[in-house]
Amino acid sequence: MDPLLPERYPNADFFVADILDAVPKDDLASMEHPIFSLSKKPDMTRRVYEHNGNTLIVRPSDTGLATVWDKDILIYCISQLVAGINQGRAPSQVVRITAYDLLVSTNRETGGINYRRLVTALERLEGTRLTTSVVTGGERSTKGFGLIDGWEIVEKSEEDDTMVAIEVVLSDWLYRAVMSTEILTISRDYFRLRGSLERRLYELARKHCGNQSRWSIGTELLQKKSGALSALKLFRSRIKRVAAANVLPDYRMKFDADRDQLIFYNRAGSKAAKADFDDEMRKLFAPDPTPPFSKPRRRRRAAAKREDQIELNLE
Repeated sequence: MDPLLPERYPNADFFVADILDAVPKDDLASMEHPIFSLSKKPDMTRRVYEHNGNTLIVRPSDTGLATVWDKDILIYCISQLVAGINQGRAPSQVVRITAYDLLVSTNRETGGINYRRLVTALERLEGTRLTTSVVTGGERSTKGFGLIDGWEIVEKSEEDDTMVAIEVVLSDWLYRAVMSTEILTISRDYFRLRGSLERRLYELARKHCGNQSRWSIGTELLQKKSGALSALKLFRSRIKRVAAANVLPDYRMKFDADRDQLIFYNRAGSKAAKADFDDEMRKLFAPDPTPPFSKPRRRRRAAAKREDQIELNLE
């Protein structure tokens, strides 16, 4: 009898992702740069982004750009890869994930339509092409590549098309970032954020504010870094509403109209920063001294309503 068990998986050079409590991790490069579309409709816009010496060109496939919701797959793969490395597993650029675990971990329903949506998300991730000079892992290479290099659905059998697993081939660019620990832990509540702009604002706050008490950014630069395509006036209106809703994990926001900037406050920051935020919010929501039925009040309400309607039509 052979003293060794048979090699059951001779070609299994992939990383098996089965750590259900893996801490969510995001890569710094995509947190910093506007790679993903914020639209739920097919986004066919070619984007060119230049900032601080970095150049990024993002081209959609015939199914559109990858979206911030598609990015959940990458976050899950990164999180599993990092958790496995921390447990002593050998890393691999090919990550095998279980569709059910992915859906549960990213706070999604597990009905049949959600499995089909994973397939279209994988198609967009592979089809979205980047040309960039952004450094990852200490290397700057200007070349074109997909957000992932490939994917494969593993089914039970020829007769049963039940999705057993998905194999995702990470791009060299992303894999290099993970291996160089160019990643950040994000809140699990990130996956509870309903809006795409809320998700993008959280990423930027986590990247730039981090554990500081506060961080501010001008509206125009924020729009550029967010990847939002709406007019600046509409974008300003949107971030005001997000700030007022106060739903971001880890951070609170205040829009400073005088400086035309958004200020992020760390919820776990200093007492002085918290007092500053509370004082500014009291001013922001102080009763309007204008009589409720005056012409200025009616004009402001009508203008706000028109902006909301325009924005709804755009999304």
